[in-house]
Order: sequence, then C-alpha cells, then structure tokens
Amino acid sequence: MSDLKAQFEKAILDSNALPEKPDTEDQLFLYSHFKQSSVGDCTGDRPGLTNFVARSKFDAWQKLSGMSKDEAMQKYIDKVNSLKG
Repeated sequence: MSDLKAQFEKAILDSNALPEKPDTEDQLFLYSHFKQSSVGDCTGDRPGLTNFVARSKFDAWQKLSGMSKDEAMQKYIDKVNSLKG
C-alpha cells in the first residue's frame, strides 16, 4: 500500500472521530474528495430539484472532474487534518 493510500485510509478513520461535526461546506468537501479519490469523475444523471441533498453532493463531486485520484486524496487528508485542529 502506498504511503498516500495509507494516509488516506487513516484520514477516513479520523474523519469519523472528529471532535465536532463539520459544517455543510466541509462535509461536501469531504464527500466530493472521497468520491473523486475512490471512484474518479462523477457519472450519472444530476438529481432533481426536490432532492436537495443528493443534488448538492452531485454538484460538489462534479466540480472535481478531471482531478487525479492522488490529488483528491491529498486534499481530503489535508482537510481532515485541518478539522482535527
């Protein structure tokens, strides 16, 4: 396992044990970077207007199209570390 992958796995665990729940913006950041890291570019149809949460998540992930998985992992790690304090 690469060092980056190991750090990413640790950051995932750390994100579940943060002292405070991240605000909505940080949650979308973590979600979108996690998806970009693990799946790659966003696929599928954009959820409808009535499904606000799913649409917000889709839009946040869609904005990362073209970002490499390694870059997304590093940004996820950095964000979790900043939220840990």
